[in-house]
Amino acid sequence: MKLKNDFIVQNIDDTQFLVPVGHESFNGIVKSNKTAAFIVNCLSEETTRDQIVDAMCAQYDAPRETIAADVDEVLGTLRGIRALEE
Repeated sequence: MKLKNDFIVQNIDDTQFLVPVGHESFNGIVKSNKTAAFIVNCLSEETTRDQIVDAMCAQYDAPRETIAADVDEVLGTLRGIRALEE
């Protein structure tokens, strides 16, 4: 999976925004927290859920189950706005 080309990522003052361009089913801007920003950055190229979880585990000191739940939540949100190519 990866982020659709219909969405661009913009970073402003340590805050990441996901902006739809030419996307008919979602009108708005998504402001990412640090966890979501990390996941969105992973989605700049083809990846899997497990690869994202592995990358986060290598970067952050948190239980794998907690990280996996966070990844699932963010991926669910991105699916909800149809931001993912799967």
